[in-house]
Amino acid sequence: MSTRLPATTDVLVVGAGPAGLTLALALAAQGRDVTVVDAHTAAEQTSRAAVVHARTLEVLAPLAVAAPLVAQGIPAPTFTFRDRDRVVVRIDFTDLPTQYPYSLMVSQATTEATLLDRLTALGGTVLRPYRVTSLDQDPDGVTATFESGERVRAGWVVGADGMHSTVRDQAGIGFQGGTYAESFVLADVRLSGAVAADEVVLYFAPAGLVVLAPLPGGRHRIVAPVADAPHEPSAAYVQELLDVRGSKTGRVVVEEVVWGSRFRVHHRIADAYRAGRILLAGDAAHVHSPAGGQGMNAGILDAVTLAEALGSVLDGGPTTALDTYGATRRPTAERIVKLADRMTRVATLTPALRPLRNIVLRTLTRIPAVRRRLALQLSGLTYR
Repeated sequence: MSTRLPATTDVLVVGAGPAGLTLALALAAQGRDVTVVDAHTAAEQTSRAAVVHARTLEVLAPLAVAAPLVAQGIPAPTFTFRDRDRVVVRIDFTDLPTQYPYSLMVSQATTEATLLDRLTALGGTVLRPYRVTSLDQDPDGVTATFESGERVRAGWVVGADGMHSTVRDQAGIGFQGGTYAESFVLADVRLSGAVAADEVVLYFAPAGLVVLAPLPGGRHRIVAPVADAPHEPSAAYVQELLDVRGSKTGRVVVEEVVWGSRFRVHHRIADAYRAGRILLAGDAAHVHSPAGGQGMNAGILDAVTLAEALGSVLDGGPTTALDTYGATRRPTAERIVKLADRMTRVATLTPALRPLRNIVLRTLTRIPAVRRRLALQLSGLTYR
């Protein structure tokens, strides 16, 4: 495996997150000439995304990635909304029509490492650190210039380089949307006390929402919207969030904050997924609230769909397959953004409206068809 940029490549993938790695892996499995570059010196080891849904595992199975991921994760078959100790909604995945009737709780770092292991087994690698500074395309290909001054001539370039995508900017593709007012706390913690080991719980309380989800290695993920989140939440800060928003009767104790951060949530979609020989996937194409855990999963599904389209084109098929990719995946991104937006707005309602919210949710989700629809949406199976 070369650690240097090639002079030419059929497909240049910019960005080695989950979407970029999945695309490179899927193309390598087809025997394609694909080059992956990333601007960072090493892969990030923080958790960030923490769930792989059923539909994502289905599309990763043919790439020999699903089984090793399942072996490293925690299957969570239920997704429960609680008003402190009272169950408002329980979403059960166990009877879904899939080999993976659960949410797989596993860190993004583990997901990326598993994808990279499989890519490496197929002879691929990620070239680091290589930062794209400009893209010049013509009818026959794209010339990518890097910060080092080096150049690569590619038949196609895919931007999987995140929300602040250089590839998207170079392609002149707009990125419309906005930002939610509230900030969010995110922390991976070690807990003791009455805490579920295989269930994702969203606690509603007068003080606001807190999400509590299991992770491998005896950790739990905490996410909560707050007015002004600290850059690095302390154990005492997270403890207070759980005390005022979580269970009243089954108190848990925060023993350690392994990693913590704050973030603001954006909701944006690229105006197009293709500009000539430049394409977008993952966060370069769409970003949204983490509510429902759809972001990384949507990016992986983008990548698998795009790999099929590029494979067809590289075999001499019409380039309209790449337009079909955008025509298929962009409306799906719109649906995911709307779902995440609804969940975020429901979670961050003003205190005066929260009791009404709980009543409406309890009433609606007594209907089996509503619970089933929510399960299909959250699992991603509705996007088949």
